[in-house]
Amino acid sequence: MYSLNVSVPTRVASAASEVARELPQARIRNRGEHTLGVKRLASDQGAQYSRIEARTRELLAGQPPFGAQISEIGVFENPPVGTAPVVHFVVESPELRALHDRLVEQFGIVDGEIEGDNYSPHVTIARGGSVEMAERVAGDIEPVNWSVTELIFWDATHDQSVSTVSLPA
Repeated sequence: MYSLNVSVPTRVASAASEVARELPQARIRNRGEHTLGVKRLASDQGAQYSRIEARTRELLAGQPPFGAQISEIGVFENPPVGTAPVVHFVVESPELRALHDRLVEQFGIVDGEIEGDNYSPHVTIARGGSVEMAERVAGDIEPVNWSVTELIFWDATHDQSVSTVSLPA
């Protein structure tokens, strides 16, 4: 599975590490593992990845940089996949949502549970542990704002970046 992601700035990764210290039973994301998913890019009708990336780059043409913010820690108690609970930063960005919607129009929804109307932009801090501990860290935090100037094509099978695109595209 491939996806288009936003790289997370050091300030957000550092804040995630601070929160993770409060979740000793959970599997935390280490620095360098934090990302923000924009859209999963599964092969449609057997198309090769190179074609999917090319179509995505065409769609991104002219995409300007955009702002994003975290100001809240949330908890997904029953995520559609993986270990629960998921402690995460809630990401606010109308431009990110609009980009996600454009990509959904082009590629459709992959496994409908976390895309389209169910898309919830977030940066995962940790998975597992107790719901009580997760809820203890949830709530408002000091806001962190940043400008998204680069998008990453990510290969989940090999857990690595395939390529990047700088904004404006």
